Amino acid sequence: MGLCHGKPIENPQNLSENPIIPDDNIPAVNYRTGKSSNFPFYSPSPLPSGFKNSPANSSVSSTPLRIFKRPFPPPSPAKHIRALLARRHGSVKPNEASIPEGNEFEVGLDKNFGFSKHFITHYELGEEVGRGHFGYTCSAKAKKGSLKGQDVAVKIIPKSKITTAIAVEDVRREVKILQALTGHKNLVQFYDCCEDDDNVYIVMELCKGGELLDRILSRGGKYSEEDAKAVMVQILSIVAYCHLQGVVHRDLKPENFLFTFKDEHSPLKAIDFGLSDYVKPDERLNDIVGSAYYVAPEVLHRSYGTEADMWSVGVIAYILLCGSRPFWARTESGIFQAVLKADPSFDEAPWPSLSSDAIDFVKRLLNKDYRKRLTAAQALSHPWLANYHDVKIPLDMIVYKLVKAYICSSPLRKAALGALAKTLTVPQLAYLREQFTLLGPNKSGIISLQNFKTAAVRNSTDAMKDSRVVDYVNMVSSLQYRKLDFEEFCAATTSVHQLEGMESWEQHARSAYELFEKDGNRPIMIEELASELGLSPSVPVHVVLQDWIRHADGKLSFLGFVRLLHGVSSRAFQKT
Repeated sequence: MGLCHGKPIENPQNLSENPIIPDDNIPAVNYRTGKSSNFPFYSPSPLPSGFKNSPANSSVSSTPLRIFKRPFPPPSPAKHIRALLARRHGSVKPNEASIPEGNEFEVGLDKNFGFSKHFITHYELGEEVGRGHFGYTCSAKAKKGSLKGQDVAVKIIPKSKITTAIAVEDVRREVKILQALTGHKNLVQFYDCCEDDDNVYIVMELCKGGELLDRILSRGGKYSEEDAKAVMVQILSIVAYCHLQGVVHRDLKPENFLFTFKDEHSPLKAIDFGLSDYVKPDERLNDIVGSAYYVAPEVLHRSYGTEADMWSVGVIAYILLCGSRPFWARTESGIFQAVLKADPSFDEAPWPSLSSDAIDFVKRLLNKDYRKRLTAAQALSHPWLANYHDVKIPLDMIVYKLVKAYICSSPLRKAALGALAKTLTVPQLAYLREQFTLLGPNKSGIISLQNFKTAAVRNSTDAMKDSRVVDYVNMVSSLQYRKLDFEEFCAATTSVHQLEGMESWEQHARSAYELFEKDGNRPIMIEELASELGLSPSVPVHVVLQDWIRHADGKLSFLGFVRLLHGVSSRAFQKT
């Protein structure tokens, strides 16, 4: 494909009268910090635009523009995102709109972190090697201590830029997360943290192989499928590790992955946890952070969890395989509208020549409904990566969430889920078998809820405690329920939403309903169904449940079966 540009639109009928002409003087902006990147903000490609001198009627596109049904596009969230992030870091300008979420430029702010004061005596700084959200990174050599003589990287955060209590907490959290997670082979290793009156110094492993972005550019803009697999396995490995511990990175992009060495087969390392945060499986975050091209739709809606990272991984996978961004526009507002409304293109080269598994892999990560998105562990189990060497499937916290929901379900829904689980494919069952094995079944192939706690503790770090994922695990393991064999485990851990996001969903649902008709369906009164669903007397059950039951024989209809699979609630009925 050569350079990773989208295809020029020859007849841009949907464009405004003023064509999009690249201007290399407009940098990309990271909304949290104003960080510039090495390529134009509105370019559809990680490469500098090759269309600078193109005719005025040409434009680069990888995501088709949409015509909105209203006379004008809906308000862009960009203005509020900028204001929120500016306020978070105390950089609100006099005429800039803001969201009232706390005081900026806080007087008497304590910037003493309690870190070691020995940086000057222990390390000799070298040249700058990169710029991050708060500060910059330099190479250095250790002069004393256990690292004596070793080359290291030092992230320097000027205290002058830490102007809010939130920013202070961000720095503390970044250090705590790096300390807790260090040790994973695909995470930059943390060594030390120091401070003086002017700066905070985070001492880490020095990666000399350059950014993943640079490696993409050196390959002409994209990777082959096999080479892309090697990258994705490493990215997913560290993301799955973070998510199990309750850490969401929130800024996954090619610039934040470094190669340890310049060697072609060098390990890949995740860096820059400056925007990371803790999140429990049953919690949602609401602050908007990240980089525009990689931000998930639910982040713009201010309600998200670890699934937002998986969207970013999907964007990286899209770029690796075709060399273009899946969502792009000339302005930040346009980028956000594309993320919220547009669908990525899989029609142009090289997509038609790529494997169906590769396309399915990317599509299932770039699903705008976060509930239908693959988790990192599930992505490692996807057929596209299943046969790749050295793939290890880690414990997946979604299993805990699904089992908790299953235990709290009615007997009727459990029977429906059991029927659905019997329609799963071999790869889907292989993933569930891996998870079941990780939970440590006994010789009879049975697990109890105590196994869930034991497995989590076996994989826990201090981050899992700080994120309170341990509390969630303890809550799940304390539920009163009988032991599970593999068949019931599959019923409990089958994600209806994720199956619904697949092209084969209709087939799964129909096949499951046929099984349910044979084994579990029976005549049922509306009042009995309402009781099964735990609906309150205030809900008009006859109105909302009448199409759930076939009038001919009083059994659950296909529509009722599918709704039952999704796990209805009285709140949902009250909204109806």
